[in-house]
Amino acid sequence: MDIQFANKEYLFLLLLIIPYILWYVMWRKKTEPTIRMADTFALSRAQRTWRVRFMPVQAVLRVLAFALLVLAMARPQSRNSWEEQSVEGIDIMLAIDISSSMLAEDINPNRIEAAKKVAAEFISDRQNDNIGLTIFAGEAFTQCPMTIDHSALLALLQHVSDYVGSGAVVDMTAIGMGLTNAISRLKDSHAKSRVVILLTDGSNNYGEISPLTAADMARQLGIRIYTIGVGTDGTASRPTVVGGTVQHLVLPNDLDEGTLSQIARNTNGRYYRATNVEQLRNIYSDIDKLEKSKLDVQRYSRVHDEYQVFVIGAIIALLLELLLRITLFRRIP
Repeated sequence: MDIQFANKEYLFLLLLIIPYILWYVMWRKKTEPTIRMADTFALSRAQRTWRVRFMPVQAVLRVLAFALLVLAMARPQSRNSWEEQSVEGIDIMLAIDISSSMLAEDINPNRIEAAKKVAAEFISDRQNDNIGLTIFAGEAFTQCPMTIDHSALLALLQHVSDYVGSGAVVDMTAIGMGLTNAISRLKDSHAKSRVVILLTDGSNNYGEISPLTAADMARQLGIRIYTIGVGTDGTASRPTVVGGTVQHLVLPNDLDEGTLSQIARNTNGRYYRATNVEQLRNIYSDIDKLEKSKLDVQRYSRVHDEYQVFVIGAIIALLLELLLRITLFRRIP
């Protein structure tokens, strides 16, 4: 954090302190009341009292109060402002399936929570990567556009499971729509490495765009797609609403490994199969092998006015000077 002044021109008023100091040191005594005396020999040897010695404190307090008021008028602000810098990183869109089958418990505690946990670790370890998040079921939408503000991205990632099985979206699996949404966020990127990481546990059974059509779009744009098939073979237990109550049903897995493999091949990516959390971690670590590219990054933080401290300081200095003038340093006449 640094301090900057919004109205710097007011700082020139501080130059007025110089003539005041010169007046106080050189000409002030000529304006004070005097008494004519025939002889000052006796007074010349008299010692000055502590009150006389400390009378300049009043002038110091006046100068301090004036300086603080000028600083307050200049509007001091604390901020980290817009900061432009170039960093090494990758443009990445995560595309995560949020259909109800992601509640299956063959991966502890369930598929969606395991996917969230490992994705959060992946995001936290890559501070310089531009990362965004697409979620999809029967429809797809961008949960978070690409950003290096990973704290905001992680907060949005934590709410992904709120959509699973909630009825907020059509409970189908539109892989093609999810890919298309992620690709649309990467198409204008100028990074050398542009990547979509697709995570799903099913097969495409909904949507207007097929997964292979979306993969062809990605290939033409030079976007690489890594596909991850989640879940064990055979069947898996998952909570399902039946007759108004939640029951755990054992349902078959319908992962379409053939299509996921072809998507990866067509875009020069790779297909992975994950049946546990550790395998998911190993998959995400492969992103480290991608080519790095320079990104122009802007960081922003809020601006806060800090004039209050200066105004309070000026008021205290003025009140203290007034108090001293009518008590300890009171003059008669």
